[in-house]
Parts: sequence; structure tokens; C-alpha cells
Amino acid sequence: MTNATSGQPGGGSRRRFLKTSSMLGVAVAFGPATIGEAFAGSGIAEEEDAMTQTSATQAADKTAIRPFHVNVPEAELTELSRRTNATRWPDRETVTDESQGLPLATIQELARYWATDYDWRKCEAKLNALPQFITEIDGLDIHFIHVRSKHENALPMIVTHGWPGSIIEQLKIIDPLTNPTAHGGSASDAFHVVIPSLPGFGFSARPTTSGWGLERTASAWLVLMKRLGYAQFVAQGGDLGAGVCTMMAKHAPPELLGIHTNFPGTIPPEIARALQCADPPPPGLSADEGRAYEQLTNLFAKKRAYAQMMATRPQTLYGLADSPVCLAAWLFDHGDGYGQPAASITSAVLGRTINGHPAGDLTRDDVLDDFTLYWLTNTAISAARFYWELHLNLYNAADVDIPAAVSVFPGENYQAPRSWTERAYHKLIYYNQVDRGGHYAAWEQPKLLSEDLRAGFRSLR
Repeated sequence: MTNATSGQPGGGSRRRFLKTSSMLGVAVAFGPATIGEAFAGSGIAEEEDAMTQTSATQAADKTAIRPFHVNVPEAELTELSRRTNATRWPDRETVTDESQGLPLATIQELARYWATDYDWRKCEAKLNALPQFITEIDGLDIHFIHVRSKHENALPMIVTHGWPGSIIEQLKIIDPLTNPTAHGGSASDAFHVVIPSLPGFGFSARPTTSGWGLERTASAWLVLMKRLGYAQFVAQGGDLGAGVCTMMAKHAPPELLGIHTNFPGTIPPEIARALQCADPPPPGLSADEGRAYEQLTNLFAKKRAYAQMMATRPQTLYGLADSPVCLAAWLFDHGDGYGQPAASITSAVLGRTINGHPAGDLTRDDVLDDFTLYWLTNTAISAARFYWELHLNLYNAADVDIPAAVSVFPGENYQAPRSWTERAYHKLIYYNQVDRGGHYAAWEQPKLLSEDLRAGFRSLR
């Protein structure tokens, strides 16, 4: 049984819970036609009869909140290493910089480490130490982490990741948010934290029909929070997660008290038109507005091809499902289109800086945890389709009327000026220019982001 208010497992022995949730975890992660298929050759197929009864019970109530446990078959990890080692490599680039893309030596070294030294089981253990669940919303199974604070009057918050990220991005902020007294905060700043996997990402189901974009996801998140028993809550997100927050804010349900984003959409209409036409900066811009205009000009001219491909032809990217190295290079290079001169993922893997700022807590294993999750769940294409479903320009002014808090990180795609931010978020309750960190704020600077979330939402408690 699962308590639908807390989202925590209750009743039955822990041994039974772990067995059942482990089976559910693999079934969802690898999408078998039957439970038995999921465990073919796994050594526990004899449990199928017991699971059939469990599955029948759950099918009777598809909205039940079911416990989830990750247990990747060893054969899948062996196959990942085999495919990585069997990569057919191209010639090296004909330049000495990265103007042609990810250098051969860089991806070869990452692949070597991935195939020989990287340990997925460490990530798996981190995930399984957290309460994870699955519930069906609008016909789709949604996976989520749900950690309740021990402090009274904690504020419920749903946190949404982006691309090429996943729930892996947010793992480091869970304890600072739910247990603030252990991280320099006060009990009055505590949060209950819900971290779902976007549709088609990670352990959430892959949509089989079109329509799962920001709008439907925003509606699903409202259903999820209400199903967990939260009458009021706040929402946070960066990258695609910022788009989900924006859409939730546009829907403005009474349950949503406010939003926070570290990837604000602020470009005013007249600026957006100038950028679209590749015009020089309009006259009269302030210093920070001019800097933002230059950053955006460079971004749109040189670093957005991946988004155009996924927004128009995601199904063509078959190599992402067939080759681990193709997948890693795509996620590495295109996830690296943030910040100047190098971005978060490069910084973590190669030890570089982002605008002179280190990648903070982001490590090579963090990056490979994320890449491996995409590979094991075969969600590279389904995640890419989320761009095809986008009907909102994430950079343009959000036009949000509910309370909003904004954090601007120096390694982000562009530093949103306060003047543009105030126009885009009509009830701006918090604006802070952070001194370090980049696009993956929760990954790189969990302490700073957690502090900003406490400060940003304090007035809404």
C-alpha cells in the first residue's frame, strides 16, 4: 500500500516492498511488453506469478502512487561497455579548436572512462536511497522523487529538470531544501520536494502519441501535487523546466503560490524582433541590456542548431538510440552550448571554467550518471521530441502575472537584465545575480541555488 498524501510506502514488510518496487522499476525503465519479459535471464523470473497479482491490483486503480526502485540488469551495463568499446571512430577534426564540434580526443577519453572505470551502481544507490514513485496521469506513467521535510509547515515545491538533464540534476539540492538546519538555514525555510521526470525522460513513460509538451506537462504537475495532498505549493525550474513553470504560471491555478526560475524568459518583443532579423543592438540599451543582446546574438547564431534539429526532425536521430558514444557526444556538445567560453559539462569533464567560474560541484561522474540514464532508458529520441512539442519560445518575455522569483547565474546562456525581468514577470518578488554557477545551477552550485530558493520564496510562506 502507498499513502497517497505522503507518497511514502506503508504496510507490508520492507523486503516485500523492495522486491515489488524493484520489479516495477525495471519494467518501467526498459518498457517490456510483460513483467516476465523484464526479468528474462535475470534470475528472478519465478516471481512473475506474484507480480501478476500485484499488477492486476494496480491496474484497477491507475492513479495509485506506486513505489519505484531502480535495479538495472547487469547485462545492460555489460552491453553498454561493449558498444562503447566497439565504436567506429571518425578522423580527428582538421582544426585545433572546437569550432567543428566536440574534439575526437575529448570524446575518446570520456568513452574510455565510461567503458572501463565508471560505476553506474553508485548512481543507482543514490536514487534508491530516496523515496521514488510512479503514478499514471492523463494516460502516462510519471516517475517522481518525493522527499518530505521533518520540519513543520514546510512549503511544498515541485522542481522540474531540463534537457539534456534529468532528475540527476536535482539530487544535490534535496537535503539542503528538506533539511535546511543542516545546511545553514532555518527550519522555517524548509520545503517538501517533489522532482518528477519529464514525459519521455528517464523513468517516466515514453509518450506514444503527440501532445505531451509544456501545456500538458504543466497540467500533469498540478494533478500530481494535488494527488500528493498539497493544497498549495510553489514550482521551480531551469531550461525546459523553466518553460513548465512559465506554463503553470500562465494557467495560474489557485494552488500555485509562485514560481522560481534560474532560466528566465525576459526578451521584450521589440528586442526579439531585432534578434530575429540579426540586427545590430537597438539604440538606447543600458550596459547590461547590451551585454545580454550580444550574448543572445552569439547564442542564436552559433549554438542552437541542436534545438532546431530536435524541434523539426527528432525522429531522424536514430544514432542516439544505437550508439552510446553518439548519444554522449550529442548530449555533451549540445548540452555544452551554454556559457562562454566553455560550459558546465566541459568544465566538469576537462576542468575548465565558465566565464572564469569553476563548475562547482559538477563532476565527470555526475555527467555520466545523466548520460547513462538516457542510454539505459532509451529516452534520447523521446526526450528530443519534447522540443518538437514546444509551442513557447523559452527566451521571450514570460508575461507571468503570479509571484515570481528569478536567479541569474553568470555562466547562463545570457544574463537577464533586471529591467527586462521586471517587464516579463509582473509580480517579481525576488531578483538576484549570483556570483558563480551556470546553466545547470542545481548540479553545479546546489548550495547557492538552495539559498536562493529559500530567499526567493520566503515572502510566500
